[in-house]
Amino acid sequence: MSTDEALIAEGKNKFTVYCSRCPSKILNSGMGIYTDMTYNLPFMHHKTDGDSENVEDVKGYWQVSDIYTFENLGFSNTIENMKYLICADCEIGPIGWHDLGTKQSYVALSRVKHS
Repeated sequence: MSTDEALIAEGKNKFTVYCSRCPSKILNSGMGIYTDMTYNLPFMHHKTDGDSENVEDVKGYWQVSDIYTFENLGFSNTIENMKYLICADCEIGPIGWHDLGTKQSYVALSRVKHS
């Protein structure tokens, strides 16, 4: 069983999702649908540090169709038709992105804690 598979129950997040840098709860268990996709995200940094020019391919996301499903989530830059998602408390991110056209949000499994 892969690490990602251990986090999934019936296609959804088995555990509560927390910020990887602070104790903030991002998403309650069972509220995100696992999506096996790869997306190019900037390296994690604090919002006040400005934009990161370094990017990486990140695979595996929790897809959430309603932004009000999240517990503590903020937005940073808007780039074309998307906004980056950050922790609302410590402003670390991006932990994923929000598609302004489809209104879908995606939180990278590798950029958050699960428990």
